Amino acid sequence: MAYSQGIPLKKQFGQHFLRDHSVIETMISAVEITDETSVFEIGCGDGFLTKEILNTSAKRLFIFEIDPDWATYVQNTFPDERLSMFQKNFLDIDLSLLQNNAPWTMLSNLPYQVTFPILHTLQENRHLLKEGVIMVQEEVAQKIVKTRGKGFGYSSLFFQYYFEWRLLVKVPPTAFHPAPKVFSRLLYFKPKQNIVVIPEEEGFWKFIKQCFKQPRRTLKNNLEQTHYRITLIDANILGLRAQEISINDFIALWELIRS
Repeated sequence: MAYSQGIPLKKQFGQHFLRDHSVIETMISAVEITDETSVFEIGCGDGFLTKEILNTSAKRLFIFEIDPDWATYVQNTFPDERLSMFQKNFLDIDLSLLQNNAPWTMLSNLPYQVTFPILHTLQENRHLLKEGVIMVQEEVAQKIVKTRGKGFGYSSLFFQYYFEWRLLVKVPPTAFHPAPKVFSRLLYFKPKQNIVVIPEEEGFWKFIKQCFKQPRRTLKNNLEQTHYRITLIDANILGLRAQEISINDFIALWELIRS
């Protein structure tokens, strides 16, 4: 079993603690932090990132830490009136608690097994966010920023619709303790402003999931056993794979078949 500060690291929480200061510097320099900035962190671990956030001029820092051992350790090790600790699973938090001090900047080394659930939570609460930098698996980062072709899928389309993304540094396993089996990547994000409203938005994303159900198959093959009126769609479009179609074209298709 791996330890840090005499405390055992727990596999069920995906605890791989960053040990490279240059990565922290990249995270913090990628965002704007002033004496009015509200910052939150998901999964502080032993406070490697927490310490550096508190060394900035940030007005407040909220931390969501599921592990009581590390929540207690960080509170005791970094006493600072700007720090508020929430010993809870971020996915169980009512994020209306962020409303009063919005907009927030997020800086986090995310637990890899819950990356997408956390991203969906951020999407649902993007009105509370200004910008952020997250650490995710390299494969996940590449999927999120992909715009066409192999690897481009539902998640790419969904998260690019709501956020701007930028790849930052690639991080090797040796930057962590214990070392994970995969490379990681810092990923900058910022909620998009003035997004075009999609009619019946929930239905639209269900439609998109169906289009990408088997990415190597054509739209026709993915949709012909569904209730969607694909006879309204041009045969040339139906012969394409979803990976070949842009978000604007998908919205146009949705407008055509949704009624």
